[in-house]
Amino acid sequence: MEPRRIALAVVLMAAVLILTPILFPSPVPAPGSKTAVTDSLRLADSATVASTGSSTNPVVADSATVAAGGTAPGMSALPDSLNAAPKPVVLPVDTAVVTTTPAVFRTTNRGAALIGVEMQQYLALSNKGRTKGGPVELAKAGDRLLSFRLVTPGDTVALNTQMFTTTRTEENGRAVVRYDATVGARAITIAYSFLPDSYRVNVSAVVKGAPENSFLLIDMPPGFRSSESDTTEDQSHLAYAYKLDQQNAKGVAFRSLDPGERRIETGPINWTVAKNKYFLLGVLAPKGVPGFAEVNFTGGVRVAKAATRSEATIVASLKSGAVAFEVYAGPQEFKRLVAIGRSFETSNPYGGWLQGVVQPFATMVIRLLLWMKSTLGLSYGWILVVFGVAVRLILWPLNQKAMRSSMQMQRIQPHLAEIQTKYKGDPTKLQAEMMRVYKEHGMSPFSSLSGCLPMLIPLPVFFALFFVFQNTIEFRGVSFLWFPDISLKDPFFVLPVLVAITAMGLSYIGMRGMKANEQQKMMMYLMPAMMMVIFFNMASGLNLYYFVQNLASLPQQWLISQERTKAQPPVVRG
Repeated sequence: MEPRRIALAVVLMAAVLILTPILFPSPVPAPGSKTAVTDSLRLADSATVASTGSSTNPVVADSATVAAGGTAPGMSALPDSLNAAPKPVVLPVDTAVVTTTPAVFRTTNRGAALIGVEMQQYLALSNKGRTKGGPVELAKAGDRLLSFRLVTPGDTVALNTQMFTTTRTEENGRAVVRYDATVGARAITIAYSFLPDSYRVNVSAVVKGAPENSFLLIDMPPGFRSSESDTTEDQSHLAYAYKLDQQNAKGVAFRSLDPGERRIETGPINWTVAKNKYFLLGVLAPKGVPGFAEVNFTGGVRVAKAATRSEATIVASLKSGAVAFEVYAGPQEFKRLVAIGRSFETSNPYGGWLQGVVQPFATMVIRLLLWMKSTLGLSYGWILVVFGVAVRLILWPLNQKAMRSSMQMQRIQPHLAEIQTKYKGDPTKLQAEMMRVYKEHGMSPFSSLSGCLPMLIPLPVFFALFFVFQNTIEFRGVSFLWFPDISLKDPFFVLPVLVAITAMGLSYIGMRGMKANEQQKMMMYLMPAMMMVIFFNMASGLNLYYFVQNLASLPQQWLISQERTKAQPPVVRG
């Protein structure tokens, strides 16, 4: 291209750049009109609300000032990227701590959730059964004990993403923590009212403008922090339980739910609890009010063989936009649970399909042990000793009758065998002759059965104690003799060996004066060995009770064996 043409092109381009603003000036914005700057500020604010969930009212700079390159009031002369939008006002995360006589509760304004409860009167235990010094805490790190979701037709909102404002007051001597937030177009209030000398909290939720068929979902804790010396055994007790109206309580162990498995129980449901061995968190419908609509259980992911995580959600109907319920977060103290009512003491359902029999019996045993404790003032170790002796003394007459009946059966057994051989081809004559023998000795065909029943009476007491030792917090950390905790196994395994030795002694004495066959002799050694294996990992208090039972039975067994020996015909020596 020629140099003259290049020069002419450059001149024409410069003329266009200079003359265009003069010939076509920009219009002056009318007062109150939007500019690109103000629109960008508002768009930035909208993005902030979308990302943080918080609404703000920023001071928008005067458009003329910004267009002229100045700074608006409150805006520093920083790079344009920082001055594009003012910093939104975000509520800080706030934890409200309320201390009652027995516990310390913690709630947060992030979701108005209950995030922790400390048991002031219970200390964490070391692996040797002794206290570590710190109070028991229910919540695992990062877990919430109670959290909420709002369900309206076509929408579910997890309140954990919402920031609430906190108001602390006192009403009728109770500390009250109130949380308020606006979610969408609805104002939500969740309030906690703490009973001063209790582990109980009254909770209420109000959702203004909530349509019909709206629900508050109450998420239960997915697990608990273990404060026990045997963490594995404590985790084996992780479970949920619930009580349907007019029915017995039912349990759902964490281990019974496969990962992702879901169970739904429809209401009305009086209460639902999450629990470990000694502590629980329960959500109860108020007395005289229809229970919750349903409760859902979902198995959690297992990182090991033990099931330590699960999920439970209570579905509470919003009546006129409101719902109220009670929370108990504390120890499984029998008297406290009874005082709450609504059969809350059955939050540990015992016995499976035999619950109707086992649960009342276990309740009776724990009531009796607590009464003995308050009356005698002894430690629970000695209470178990006294209880074991008392049971044997009470059953002494019945056992005496049973043993003598057994001894009489042994005496007439040769006569019955002879008759069976003689009349085996004539059933009518055989029955008549056997009845004659029974009548002559003052017995009946059912004497052997009735004689065994008194010996079986201690078994229900033993089974009841087995369940009682699983969850009775009154036994937790109680030391006696050489074991530091009667709710844990004997650390030196002395008692299981003593149980086996005394059981063998009872069998040996019981066979004195009898002509024992080979099977009976084998059982004399086999049964004590089996008992030692069974008792090896049982609570030392349970071992103690059974050992005392055996000791208390030895005198009676010896007396019966003496009677049997004297009743034997004298041996004629040639």
